[in-house]
Amino acid sequence: MAEQKKANEALNVEEALTQSEAFLIKNKKAIIGAVVAVIIIVAGIVMYKNLYAEPREEKAQAALFKGQEYFEADLYEQALNGDSIGFVGFTKIANEYSGTKAANLAKAYMGICYAHLGQYEDAVKALDSFNGKDQMIAPAMKGAMGNCYAQLGQLDKAASMLMSAADEADNNSLSPIYLQQAGEILVKQGKYDDAIKAYTKIKDKYFRSYQAMDIDKYIEQAKLLKK
Repeated sequence: MAEQKKANEALNVEEALTQSEAFLIKNKKAIIGAVVAVIIIVAGIVMYKNLYAEPREEKAQAALFKGQEYFEADLYEQALNGDSIGFVGFTKIANEYSGTKAANLAKAYMGICYAHLGQYEDAVKALDSFNGKDQMIAPAMKGAMGNCYAQLGQLDKAASMLMSAADEADNNSLSPIYLQQAGEILVKQGKYDDAIKAYTKIKDKYFRSYQAMDIDKYIEQAKLLKK
């Protein structure tokens, strides 16, 4: 019986290691997740409807609109750098209309586009230049940066940024996502106590979230690896 128990624990540890080592690979395509893209798109629509009729701002927002269409169609290269039929791209909008709300939003779009194109250093720079205090968008940018740092192999920065994003968001939609991602990175680093804390926070504080449904499994795996 004791031998069987040891064998089962070994299998659990091996499974946990496999999941941890696959973290960076499995998150490559969905680098920041659909939730972030939706937040940015919604933010753009809200801003468009509520802008003051300031000529430069209005012109900048009009220029941004075509890029949002490209973004929603997953045409990230065109959204970022423009097309041959008049759209200049998010990069030029951010530069030419500097100081406008539309230019600021363009920086967020730039970061997401760069991330999807695998240009993670450029993504971090663009996301870091975004200036926002909204309780959903600002932490979403931090979360996206955390995932980009993970792709760059800068795991300490990745985990720290994701934990900060979770704290800043403080809601059942975003916080559990970032806490779970941070936990997986911490497991990858062998920081099992910190991973357990991140997972336990999901269980205790965000128990109504989707991630809380099977968080016990992650907690148990981290505990097994710690032994």
